[in-house]
Amino acid sequence: MSVAVVYFAGKRRERLREVCRALAKGVEAQGHRADVVDGDHDVNTKLTIYQYVVVGSEAVTTFGGKIPEKVGAFLGGAGQVTGKRSFAFVLKSFISAPRALARLMQAMEKEGMYLKNSMVMNSAVEAEEVGKRLHIS
Repeated sequence: MSVAVVYFAGKRRERLREVCRALAKGVEAQGHRADVVDGDHDVNTKLTIYQYVVVGSEAVTTFGGKIPEKVGAFLGGAGQVTGKRSFAFVLKSFISAPRALARLMQAMEKEGMYLKNSMVMNSAVEAEEVGKRLHIS
């Protein structure tokens, strides 16, 4: 199966990219093909060809749990995503991670994506283990 790992970064771009690459590595260990997509820069990427979509972000505010505004715009213009099985995650932060995760899931569900799982991730090592255990097929 084809899996897209899409991320939207704020201040901690390198850390989020590292976590996404580790997650993709874990997915590939299951025998699937995984592509990492930078949602901030790869704005014309279409997700129609992927059977499973992972969306990751981080909270852009310390207390409010806001996510980057580009998430909704990207998903809205990313082709046919309605009904796609998906996984949402945010990077662990001091206080706002649960609220940011809820907002990310809300943005994905607004586009009709079918959320199979979600979580707050702390490290690249954890992300690779999660990727190895995701139920993609």
